[in-house]
Amino acid sequence: MLISVGGQKGILNEMNFKDLYKTLEKNKYYVFSHGDILSFYPDEKKHNLKKLIYRWKEKGWIYPLKRGLYELTYPKDFTIPDMYIANKLYSPSYVSLETALSNYSIIPEVSMAVTSITTKPTRRFKNRHGLFIYRTVKSNAFTGYYVEKQRAFNILIAEPEKALVDYLYFKTYRNKRLKLEDERLDKDVVLQLNKRKLNRYAKLYNINLKEFYAYL
Repeated sequence: MLISVGGQKGILNEMNFKDLYKTLEKNKYYVFSHGDILSFYPDEKKHNLKKLIYRWKEKGWIYPLKRGLYELTYPKDFTIPDMYIANKLYSPSYVSLETALSNYSIIPEVSMAVTSITTKPTRRFKNRHGLFIYRTVKSNAFTGYYVEKQRAFNILIAEPEKALVDYLYFKTYRNKRLKLEDERLDKDVVLQLNKRKLNRYAKLYNINLKEFYAYL
């Protein structure tokens, strides 16, 4: 039975959520927005779709990651990587800083939040996956990332050299003094990084790496 709103019959309804699920899964939209659904169902009325999304949330078929952004949770859980969710929560962004450094074993700690770089204002989001933190850089410094494949998910993450330079930049942000001996950087891993890339990325922030290299 189709749901009628204001005399207009909606294309989507509770009985064919399975069809929507198949469409989203086929196109790898494990995380999706209202606009994504409308791109597949252009004749659907926005106000009707909002009612349907509310019902799907109540049934636990989808989970709200933030206002207007959802993940598929039924009939199966895709176990979506947190770093992929970070990319989708706030765009444009790429994973960097503590999360990326931990990923590359440059620091031993596992980051308690997923940390990312963006050109948009600084933001924080919290949902069932945890805390997501975004730090702002100028557009010319929004570079040095690539696509890392994790199962069916494409994740934008900083190269190890860029992640380290991003980290050093924010550690010294607003003229703060950095005590390298307190940072617990794995020197053996750092020494394997591409020095030319380190220097190139450091120039984006006007960072002088002389002291850093002496520490190594």
